[in-house]
Amino acid sequence: MSCTVPRAELHQRLEALRHHLCITAPNWRMVAIFTKVNQYYFTGTMQDGVVLIPRDGAAVYWVRRSLERALDEAEFADIRPMNSFRDAAAAMQPLPDTIHLEMEHLPLALYQRFNKHFGFREYHSADAAISAVRAVKSAWELERMERSGAIHQRILEQELPKLLRRGMSEADLASELYPLLVKAGHHGLARFSMFDTEVLIGHIAFGTSSIYPTSFDGPGGNYGLSAAVPLLGSRERTLRDGDLVFVDIGCGVDGYHTDKTMTYVFRGHLPSHAVDSHRRCVAIQDRVAQMLRSEAIPEQIYRQVMAEQSDDFLANFMGYRQRRARFLAHGIGLHIDEWPVVAPGFSTPLQQHMVMAIEPKRGIDGIGLVGTENTFVIEADGSRCITGNHPGLLAVE
Repeated sequence: MSCTVPRAELHQRLEALRHHLCITAPNWRMVAIFTKVNQYYFTGTMQDGVVLIPRDGAAVYWVRRSLERALDEAEFADIRPMNSFRDAAAAMQPLPDTIHLEMEHLPLALYQRFNKHFGFREYHSADAAISAVRAVKSAWELERMERSGAIHQRILEQELPKLLRRGMSEADLASELYPLLVKAGHHGLARFSMFDTEVLIGHIAFGTSSIYPTSFDGPGGNYGLSAAVPLLGSRERTLRDGDLVFVDIGCGVDGYHTDKTMTYVFRGHLPSHAVDSHRRCVAIQDRVAQMLRSEAIPEQIYRQVMAEQSDDFLANFMGYRQRRARFLAHGIGLHIDEWPVVAPGFSTPLQQHMVMAIEPKRGIDGIGLVGTENTFVIEADGSRCITGNHPGLLAVE
């Protein structure tokens, strides 16, 4: 298949994980990977199964369903069938006493079924090690993200303005935007690692819809379709002259995402204070982009940039009123929300070929959320944007 992950790439990923664990958890014995996206990262396919990575020995991908598809898609060296975890346990002898797991996402009931046959006495988290390895992108991964960024730029900067018309709903815009993205090469969904998070395409909002409260951990908001499905966009909120149009969506190619926000002004003008806030957000994006470089410390970037802002500006920065996000940029790749994060608590130095989305935004009373977001690749001496450099507030007549 055209998007097959090369065998050498898979081998390098496994070795990077082993190396990282040997440094951070010297006594590790085995890692078990259950989640689909991490299975894809380490094997090149995502099936109903488990990847077992012993410290001393070759990794094995045990597949319940579909073995046929796994063998067709993946260049992984050792893929075997299993009817139950009993089969895997019998073949992986001798079994260690401890196991590293994806504790952020592994259901307790699934672990209990697994451990019924493996009998581990202790378990530890593999999440930080996996996140650290995935944070640094290979040339193969970057090529897909750059393709995604080119689609993102063209659709949001050139094609979306043609869709806007008086009286259309937010849901109308989302429904018309989605096929454009897919036809252009978008893989069709936006994946997040946040627990129990559903996203169809992103936040699409007119006016103050963009500052309506949501449970999503980000600066933007939206009404969505209903309380049961607070996603996509409202069927009731329609586009009016003078509206701010806020579009924060993901795009992706072969599983790898970029993140971009564009704002538009439909048949009118925003008040000068809203335009000033928007321009300041764009300036913050450019400032952070200059500071994203190999060996920089994310939390130091955050504290320095935040210290440069006035108290008045910070009042509704990165959100609105009491609902504000405490970051300036986030890692991105197979998930839209990855490590590292430009936020307090992230003290590990950045590395070349990490990829981050910078998204400074600010809520404006009676207007909505202004600001910007683009995706940047970190290099030794700075970062480069792969989703375009339009400043936003694009006028649509």
